[in-house]
Amino acid sequence: MDQHTLRQPEGAKHARKRVGRGNSSGHGTTATRGAKGQRKRGTVRPGFEGGQISVVRRAPRLRGFKNPTRVEFMPVNLSTLSDRFAAGATVDGVSLAAARLIDDANKPYKILGRGELAHALTVTAPRISESAKAAITAAGGSFTETAPADHTPRNRVHLRKAGN
Repeated sequence: MDQHTLRQPEGAKHARKRVGRGNSSGHGTTATRGAKGQRKRGTVRPGFEGGQISVVRRAPRLRGFKNPTRVEFMPVNLSTLSDRFAAGATVDGVSLAAARLIDDANKPYKILGRGELAHALTVTAPRISESAKAAITAAGGSFTETAPADHTPRNRVHLRKAGN
Protein backbone atom coordinates (compact mmCIF):
# COMPACT_ATOMS: atom_id res chain seq x y z
CA MET A 1 0.00 0.00 0.00
CA ASP A 2 1.43 3.32 -1.08
CA GLN A 3 0.45 6.80 -0.06
CA HIS A 4 -0.59 7.75 -3.58
CA THR A 5 -3.02 4.79 -3.76
CA LEU A 6 -4.91 5.57 -0.51
CA ARG A 7 -8.58 6.36 -0.94
CA GLN A 8 -11.36 7.07 1.54
CA PRO A 9 -14.10 4.45 1.65
CA GLU A 10 -17.25 5.03 -0.37
CA GLY A 11 -19.66 7.38 1.44
CA ALA A 12 -17.05 8.78 3.82
CA LYS A 13 -17.25 12.26 2.31
CA HIS A 14 -20.52 14.13 1.89
CA ALA A 15 -20.97 17.21 -0.22
CA ARG A 16 -22.14 20.15 1.93
CA LYS A 17 -25.80 21.10 1.71
CA ARG A 18 -26.09 24.10 -0.65
CA VAL A 19 -29.28 25.89 0.37
CA GLY A 20 -31.07 28.72 -1.41
CA ARG A 21 -30.03 27.60 -4.91
CA GLY A 22 -33.46 27.23 -6.50
CA ASN A 23 -36.62 25.26 -5.82
CA SER A 24 -35.63 22.23 -7.89
CA SER A 25 -32.86 21.46 -5.38
CA GLY A 26 -35.43 20.93 -2.62
CA HIS A 27 -33.73 23.58 -0.47
CA GLY A 28 -34.79 26.75 -2.24
CA THR A 29 -37.15 29.60 -1.28
CA THR A 30 -36.94 29.45 2.54
CA ALA A 31 -33.55 27.65 2.45
CA THR A 32 -34.52 25.16 5.21
CA ARG A 33 -35.23 27.99 7.70
CA GLY A 34 -39.03 27.76 7.69
CA ALA A 35 -41.46 30.60 7.04
CA LYS A 36 -41.32 33.98 8.81
CA GLY A 37 -40.09 34.74 12.29
CA GLN A 38 -36.94 35.70 14.13
CA ARG A 39 -35.09 32.47 13.43
CA LYS A 40 -35.63 32.85 9.70
CA ARG A 41 -34.53 36.48 9.51
CA GLY A 42 -31.57 36.52 11.87
CA THR A 43 -29.69 34.52 14.43
CA VAL A 44 -30.82 33.59 17.93
CA ARG A 45 -28.25 32.71 20.58
CA PRO A 46 -28.22 29.11 21.87
CA GLY A 47 -30.60 28.65 24.80
CA PHE A 48 -32.83 31.60 23.84
CA GLU A 49 -36.50 30.65 24.17
CA GLY A 50 -38.18 33.68 22.66
CA GLY A 51 -38.20 35.80 25.82
CA GLN A 52 -39.68 33.32 28.29
CA ILE A 53 -37.54 32.41 31.31
CA SER A 54 -35.03 29.90 29.93
CA VAL A 55 -34.65 26.39 31.28
CA VAL A 56 -31.27 27.33 32.79
CA ARG A 57 -32.84 30.11 34.83
CA ARG A 58 -35.95 28.04 35.73
CA ALA A 59 -33.89 25.21 37.23
CA PRO A 60 -33.42 25.31 41.02
CA ARG A 61 -29.87 26.07 42.09
CA LEU A 62 -27.76 24.72 44.92
CA ARG A 63 -25.17 26.78 46.76
CA GLY A 64 -21.55 25.80 47.16
CA PHE A 65 -19.82 23.01 45.33
CA LYS A 66 -19.18 19.29 45.63
CA ASN A 67 -15.56 18.35 46.23
CA PRO A 68 -14.58 15.84 43.51
CA THR A 69 -11.63 14.47 45.52
CA ARG A 70 -13.51 13.93 48.80
CA VAL A 71 -12.85 10.56 50.45
CA GLU A 72 -15.92 9.15 52.21
CA PHE A 73 -15.10 6.95 55.23
CA MET A 74 -17.51 4.21 56.32
CA PRO A 75 -18.31 4.59 60.04
CA VAL A 76 -17.88 1.69 62.49
CA ASN A 77 -18.86 2.26 66.14
CA LEU A 78 -17.18 0.79 69.23
CA SER A 79 -20.49 -0.67 70.44
CA THR A 80 -20.66 -2.76 67.25
CA LEU A 81 -17.07 -3.97 67.71
CA SER A 82 -17.84 -4.93 71.30
CA ASP A 83 -20.87 -6.99 70.18
CA ARG A 84 -19.28 -8.72 67.17
CA PHE A 85 -15.70 -9.46 68.34
CA ALA A 86 -14.49 -11.57 71.27
CA ALA A 87 -11.92 -10.36 73.81
CA GLY A 88 -8.39 -10.15 72.42
CA ALA A 89 -9.53 -10.32 68.80
CA THR A 90 -7.74 -8.43 66.03
CA VAL A 91 -10.00 -5.96 64.24
CA ASP A 92 -8.88 -4.89 60.76
CA GLY A 93 -10.38 -4.37 57.31
CA VAL A 94 -10.48 -8.08 56.48
CA SER A 95 -12.18 -9.06 59.75
CA LEU A 96 -14.68 -6.17 59.46
CA ALA A 97 -15.56 -7.22 55.89
CA ALA A 98 -15.92 -10.84 57.03
CA ALA A 99 -18.30 -9.67 59.79
CA ARG A 100 -20.22 -7.67 57.10
CA LEU A 101 -19.66 -4.38 58.96
CA ILE A 102 -18.05 -2.75 55.89
CA ASP A 103 -18.59 -3.43 52.20
CA ASP A 104 -14.99 -3.89 51.14
CA ALA A 105 -11.76 -4.33 53.13
CA ASN A 106 -9.92 -1.98 50.73
CA LYS A 107 -12.35 0.93 51.10
CA PRO A 108 -11.61 3.53 53.81
CA TYR A 109 -13.39 3.23 57.15
CA LYS A 110 -13.19 5.02 60.50
CA ILE A 111 -13.64 3.67 64.02
CA LEU A 112 -15.89 6.01 66.01
CA GLY A 113 -16.22 6.22 69.80
CA ARG A 114 -19.97 5.68 70.13
CA GLY A 115 -20.88 3.07 72.74
CA GLU A 116 -18.88 1.16 75.35
CA LEU A 117 -16.02 -1.24 74.74
CA ALA A 118 -16.31 -4.03 77.33
CA HIS A 119 -13.11 -5.94 76.51
CA ALA A 120 -9.66 -5.43 75.01
CA LEU A 121 -9.28 -5.47 71.22
CA THR A 122 -6.37 -4.93 68.85
CA VAL A 123 -7.69 -2.41 66.31
CA THR A 124 -6.02 -1.53 63.01
CA ALA A 125 -7.84 1.07 60.92
CA PRO A 126 -7.17 3.89 58.45
CA ARG A 127 -8.76 6.41 60.83
CA ILE A 128 -9.72 6.27 64.50
CA SER A 129 -11.47 9.08 66.36
CA GLU A 130 -9.91 10.53 69.51
CA SER A 131 -12.75 9.25 71.71
CA ALA A 132 -12.38 5.75 70.22
CA LYS A 133 -8.61 5.81 70.90
CA ALA A 134 -9.27 6.72 74.54
CA ALA A 135 -11.91 3.98 74.92
CA ILE A 136 -9.71 1.28 73.32
CA THR A 137 -6.79 2.21 75.58
CA ALA A 138 -9.04 2.34 78.67
CA ALA A 139 -10.36 -1.18 77.90
CA GLY A 140 -6.77 -2.48 77.80
CA GLY A 141 -6.57 -2.83 74.02
CA SER A 142 -4.24 -1.33 71.44
CA PHE A 143 -4.72 0.48 68.13
CA THR A 144 -2.79 1.29 64.97
CA GLU A 145 -3.87 4.10 62.68
CA THR A 146 -2.65 3.26 59.16
CA ALA A 147 -3.73 6.47 57.41
CA PRO A 148 -4.04 9.28 59.95
CA ALA A 149 -5.69 12.53 58.92
CA ASP A 150 -3.33 14.88 57.09
CA HIS A 151 -3.67 18.33 58.65
CA THR A 152 -0.68 19.92 56.90
CA PRO A 153 -1.53 23.31 55.40
CA ARG A 154 -1.91 23.39 51.65
CA ASN A 155 -0.53 26.02 49.29
CA ARG A 156 -2.96 28.73 50.32
CA VAL A 157 -1.74 31.64 48.27
CA HIS A 158 -4.84 33.68 49.10
CA LEU A 159 -3.99 33.54 52.83
CA ARG A 160 -0.46 34.91 52.44
CA LYS A 161 0.19 38.58 52.92
CA ALA A 162 1.50 40.56 49.97
CA GLY A 163 5.25 41.09 50.08
CA ASN A 164 6.12 37.76 51.81
